Amino acid sequence: MIEPTAPAQRPARPRPGERRLQILQALAAMLQEPGAERVTTAALAARLQLSEAALYRHFASKAQMFEGLIEFIETSVFGLINRIGGEEEDALHQLRAIVSMLLGFAEKNPGMVRVLVGDALVAEAERLQARVNQLTDRIEASLKQCFRLAVAQGRLPAETDAAARADIVLAFVLGRWLRFAKSGFRRSPTERLDQQIEPLIA
Repeated sequence: MIEPTAPAQRPARPRPGERRLQILQALAAMLQEPGAERVTTAALAARLQLSEAALYRHFASKAQMFEGLIEFIETSVFGLINRIGGEEEDALHQLRAIVSMLLGFAEKNPGMVRVLVGDALVAEAERLQARVNQLTDRIEASLKQCFRLAVAQGRLPAETDAAARADIVLAFVLGRWLRFAKSGFRRSPTERLDQQIEPLIA
């Protein structure tokens, strides 16, 4: 007697929130491809083998997708900054670790760099660039606090201008992010960092 064949199993449906994450991962991956400064929802849907309507069931707009990427960056970066502050008491060591983390994060997440330097936000909603500006302002505030702590610890002279020094370090980080993106991700943002970080914070 021939046994009846078992019915073919349907692919498991993504858990709540999983599809949103897949969409954001695909968007980040597309942003790190050459010439992908502007990603369309049609191309993103094709990449995921979904309809554009399916994308909009999870995100109201493409701007909301970019906001999801920015939220990921914020959560990751400031979570790591807080961890560094909790694990390292010496303020200059904190500064080294934060700069190294910011450049290492970019190296591991090249698609995110195009968001951070604004390449991916050209012709997108203005609020997205404003959100990135707020993010970099928060990074600068964290750097400034480290310089102030270094003065309080006697690691830097009392006359050190914490705001000016934080501005210089942030400019260095932003410059490295931009060069990484403009080189098509060929120039590593951590290139020669060990030799260059000391004059920035000493």
